[in-house]
Amino acid sequence: MNLFWKKLFGKITPTAKLEKNEADLVKAMHRYEEVEKSVELAEYKKLFHIVKSAEFQKNKKILQNRKYKDTEEFRVSKKYKKLHTSASIQLYYKVLNSEELKQYLDFKATPEYESLGDKKKLKASEHLKKMKAFEKSNAFKVYSRFHESYIIKDYEEIKTKVSTPEFVKANEFWANNNRWHSTPEFAKQERFYELAKNPDIEFFENEKPERFEKYRSMKLTFSDEFDWNTLDKSHWNFGFHYKSPDLIGDHSFANEKQANNSGKNISVEDGILKLATKHEKATARAWHPRRGFMEKEYHFTSDVLQTADTFNQKYGIIRAKLRCTGKVQHAFWLGSDGKLPHINIFHFDGKKISVGNANINLFDSVKIGGLNPSEYFIYTLIWNKKELIWMINDLEVYRTSSNVPNEEMFLSFNSFISERQRGSAGSIEVDWVRVYAN
Repeated sequence: MNLFWKKLFGKITPTAKLEKNEADLVKAMHRYEEVEKSVELAEYKKLFHIVKSAEFQKNKKILQNRKYKDTEEFRVSKKYKKLHTSASIQLYYKVLNSEELKQYLDFKATPEYESLGDKKKLKASEHLKKMKAFEKSNAFKVYSRFHESYIIKDYEEIKTKVSTPEFVKANEFWANNNRWHSTPEFAKQERFYELAKNPDIEFFENEKPERFEKYRSMKLTFSDEFDWNTLDKSHWNFGFHYKSPDLIGDHSFANEKQANNSGKNISVEDGILKLATKHEKATARAWHPRRGFMEKEYHFTSDVLQTADTFNQKYGIIRAKLRCTGKVQHAFWLGSDGKLPHINIFHFDGKKISVGNANINLFDSVKIGGLNPSEYFIYTLIWNKKELIWMINDLEVYRTSSNVPNEEMFLSFNSFISERQRGSAGSIEVDWVRVYAN
């Protein structure tokens, strides 16, 4: 598979852009989840249903458009004002509280009152004349007309009503042309609009949460950003891993040109793991398939790195951002207690990149051309019960359902030079490794 044209025409997203897109997406997902749990969003949703309801809008329209003169408060206030300013009623209350009326009523309660009908006695008595004059006065006529009448009763009731705090408040409310702004409903509306302009809520409302589905289903189980400086402070060990603790893992192979250097060729600088292959002489333990372990002199050194004692996982998504140089074979792979199964997530043979899966029955692989291995790419393996899927950046490069491993496997990096290679110095550099359960 040659990816030159796919890269040239943008079928592969550049690594830096892909990382930024993924980081932005994860950041947006976390922000979305935080806003989703916020009290502000809960308040916004509650107010949304209130403010947007037909009942709320109807009430708002009434409060904004109803004229004061159409209200009960206006009618009652107008009637009260008319009665209160009536000259006759004012005169009634004036007479009601007067000394003249008191004297007359006291007089009327006596037997002498009957003398008002006797002209001789009336003519002879100033007191009787005074009582008679009051009885015929306009003031007494007004009193007689209104006293205990429905008009006064109505006036008293209205007077009591308009003086209550409830009526005063309601009357002031309806008399106010800007009454809507004084209501609790207006306050709710304003709070709703305030929350609607909140940057987090605007973001939440405009976001499409379905784009987070892939990442929400992924649980980070292993991550190394290479912020350590010595191997003993990391998740990694040097050398190969074998099921039996009696077997020696720190060795090289007789059919290779490099001595695995017990972790000395592994370093971390500025957050980058570097596994270096150096052009230098070294004598090291080598495994020969017929002779067993033997001492051999090598002209190159390199190393092996693995997590067999610290991290193993069955299924998941395994990713690493890496690059490599030199006429050296570099690999990022998954291993197990036995020699097989073995999955190459990335393998560079000095010329081309390949990915593949080795098991007892067969070896699946595909060579990838058109990429410069000295540039950073993100190599991904998606491993589930049914299949293995390899990706470079965001492009799928291979898929197989044959011999899918069904056991826990560990992470490993190594570099080596085969007998058929001329070899050179080189390195594999890893920016990060991340593993997810899916």
